[in-house]
Parts: sequence; structure tokens; C-alpha cells
Amino acid sequence: MAGQRKASRYVVPVAVAGVAAATIGLVPALAASGDPDLPDVTAQQLIEKIAASDTQTLSGTFRISTDLGLPSFAGLIPGGSGSGSGSADPSERLTQLVSGSHTLRIAADGPDRQKLTVLDGSDEYSLIHNGDDLWAYDSKSNEVFHEKNTDGKHDRGRQDRDKELPATPKELADEVLKAAGDTTSITVGGTANVAGRDAYQLVIKPKQSGSTVESVKIAVDASTGTPLKFTLDSISGGKPVVDAGFTKVDFAKPAADTFTFKAPKGAKITEGAEGLHGDHAGKAADGPFGGGLGDGLGGLFGGIENGKGGEPTVIGEGWTTVARIDTGAPAPETGEAPKEVQGFLDALGDKVSGSFGSGTVFKTKIVNALMTDDGKVYIGAVTPDALVNAANSAK
Repeated sequence: MAGQRKASRYVVPVAVAGVAAATIGLVPALAASGDPDLPDVTAQQLIEKIAASDTQTLSGTFRISTDLGLPSFAGLIPGGSGSGSGSADPSERLTQLVSGSHTLRIAADGPDRQKLTVLDGSDEYSLIHNGDDLWAYDSKSNEVFHEKNTDGKHDRGRQDRDKELPATPKELADEVLKAAGDTTSITVGGTANVAGRDAYQLVIKPKQSGSTVESVKIAVDASTGTPLKFTLDSISGGKPVVDAGFTKVDFAKPAADTFTFKAPKGAKITEGAEGLHGDHAGKAADGPFGGGLGDGLGGLFGGIENGKGGEPTVIGEGWTTVARIDTGAPAPETGEAPKEVQGFLDALGDKVSGSFGSGTVFKTKIVNALMTDDGKVYIGAVTPDALVNAANSAK
């Protein structure tokens, strides 16, 4: 416990970067030029179209560009820039998508067969899900990672979620618009052409002040209702936080051998204890920071989940929601952190004060966190001023 507490003194602020990195899961996006002339639709009709979409098969190429406004991850992410880390473990390799621009190939045939390939010059990193097997292959290091799901937990989980969903697309659209309430504006912002497909633009904006989110734009295929584009913009301006989109897409069923994998001769094979469908998925939170720092971050999250660091308290609502966590540890002292972490933390943090006392705000373009000197953390997709106000109101 003492070791875990000591580690958490400097890993808490770095957790902000991990939370921000989760925006990668908001794929896909990036519109091409040209605005097609399509029949007018309302926001509700467009949401219903997305909900009614039954796209089960597709293949294509898309690019993901991410700008979280973070200092360099060099020395923190295994493999530095993300090229050839020497491991095929997805929880380590997919963290390269946290920053920069990347080209990917994707193929899907229903919920049980998908393939994702990250291209890096002549090198490739592939992730293949085929039934109960998950394979990952790094061509540069000739390493293979394999995990097998045999307990069916992901299937049961999917069935449970399906039971909880509204019965019809209209009901789902009604629920979405109801949940948006007075805090969110949802409109149709014209049309776009994405990978040669005509699409509508669904635009989502906060009505509240204090959020770091400027807007979320989703391009929806006019024919199939499949989302083709996702762009997340921050109020700080500049490049989008996430801008990823299909440059080529085909809704035909991929060939069956697309999802077949056989380890190349001489490849080193590592067997995982359980697939990403199970407990291993949690390791992704540790991935960007690896080694001792990753262990410390994982220990911190585990402590919060198990009540060791105190249950989070929610302050506010909608886009300006802030989570308050009592870590039970003193404020971070960057001088105690490893060298590669110290510079990173110094670049992230600004000293602030208020009626709550004093602390440090650790910033990204989308997720910010305030850690007070007595070890309380306020975190949310809100401005530093909003975090200070939340801390003052909670005092």
C-alpha cells in the first residue's frame, strides 16, 4: 500500500493524458470536398437513421489524426513515437494512436470477425478478431500476441446491452434528444462527401459555458446510416482533437480468409491470459505509460475502483460535469518522479489557488484535472476556471 501511495503522488496528473487518449475510441471521420444535394432531414430523423443502420460488413481505409495538446510522449510510450515497440500486445501498441496521424485498414464481418491494420511505411501491425481468438502481429519485430476467449463473457455482455436498448430507432432517437435536454444543441449541419459517399452532418454542441468541447460532428452515410466521419473540436481552436475518417469504404462482405491468421515462421508467440473481451481490457489504461509508471497508474485506478482512494463525487451536470476524487495521497511532487515523467508533468501543469487552497491544473485540449495540495483531484472536459470553481464550491 505504501508503495502504491508513493507512486500515485506523480501518476495522478498523468492519468489526465490517459483519459484524454480514450477519445480515440470515437472513430471514424475526415470529410472529403464536395457538398451533395440531399433531401432535408431533421436531427431526430438522422439519429433514427443511425439507429436503424444494420451495417454488418465493410472494409476500407481511413486516417486518424489526433491532437490532444500534450507535450511529447517520448520516453513514456513504449517505442517512443510508436513505431516498432518490440511487442505485439494490443494494450501497448494501439497507444501509438494517441498522437499524430496514422493510416489504417479495417474489415468487419459481423460482431465476431474484425481486422484492424496500422500501416507504418513498409511495416504493419495487425489486430485480428475471429470468433474466440484474438491475434495481433507486428511485422517489424515478427512478434505475435494471442488471446482466447472461452467463457463467452463478451457475448453475454453484448446480449445484456441489447436488452437495455430502446426497441425502435424512433425510441432511441427520442431517448438521445431527451438526454440532451437543455445542455446540448443537436442539429443537421448540411451535407458532405466522405470517401465518395454522400453523407449528412450531425452537429452536437454544448449549450453550457465552461466545457472544453467546441463541437462534435458526425458524418452519416445517406444510404446506410453508417457513421463515416467523426471530428471533435476544442474551444482552444487549432487542429481538431480527433479527426479520423474513411478515405475508401466498401460495404460488401470481406473474403473469409481476411480474418484467418497463421503465425509466420520463426515468429515469437506470446499467449495472453484472457482476451480483450475480459479483464485484459483494463490494461489499456496502463499502456501509454508502460513499466513502473503504468503499474502505478493501474494501481491508482484499481484503488479508486476498490474504494481505497475514495468514491468519486459528481459535481455539476451535462458537459460541465466534474468528478471529484480523494486519492488519499499528498499532491504530486514532480521532483520525485522518474526523469522522463518529470519533464512531461512540468509541461502539463499550472499552479492555481482559490478558497479551496492551492494546487496544480494538468491540461490537455479536451480533458483537464486539478490536483489540490491535499490530494483531491477534480477532473472533467471543462476549462481550468471551471475546475477551480468546482473545487471552491466543494470546499
